[in-house]
Amino acid sequence: MNKTIAELKKEIIEYGRLAEQKNLTPGVSGNISARYDDDKIIITSSGSANGYLEEDDFAIIDMNGNIVEGDKKPSSEKLLHCEFYKKRPDVNYIIHMHSPYLSSFASAGIALDEPIMAENVFYFGQIPLAEYGMPSSYDLVEKTSKFFDEYNAVLMANHGFIVGDKTIKDAFLKLALAESYAQVVLNTKILGGAKLLNDGQVKEILKLRQKL
Repeated sequence: MNKTIAELKKEIIEYGRLAEQKNLTPGVSGNISARYDDDKIIITSSGSANGYLEEDDFAIIDMNGNIVEGDKKPSSEKLLHCEFYKKRPDVNYIIHMHSPYLSSFASAGIALDEPIMAENVFYFGQIPLAEYGMPSSYDLVEKTSKFFDEYNAVLMANHGFIVGDKTIKDAFLKLALAESYAQVVLNTKILGGAKLLNDGQVKEILKLRQKL
């Protein structure tokens, strides 16, 4: 990307505040980053709140997590972001949040992998569940990043949710869609269980995705 640091900060601040308004980022949990100048990352600083970010709430790191500009301490999940960018050159923005419904499924150890709604099959296929790893640890990076080759969105057991995409708008919309999907799945369980799409219907949806 050819965007300036100021432009990237503005985007992240805007969508961080929008996420807070939508109750997707409680307190000081979660983090947001953007690919910068091909080989660097701008990421929210440790202890910052996504919904109340300011111009100085960011760190700039290289693809190995080393600080290259500024004196702010980057988010403790920096290595998870680094690994996502390394595996996916098509991803320019990453959002990691502890939104209530997605975090509920993550904490219950339940992947969102059943074909319940056509829209979610189209955009995600499935949302897999990564095994628990201590937050900020390389164990967490290893257990979560193995899904990045195939999936843009992953649940992290007893933790939260991470999603990456080409634009920050696309990443945010997938976060919002996934959170809504988690709520729908929970509601279907209360109502006695969802009626799943059959294999033929799923194939039709995935075939449509390939055409667009």
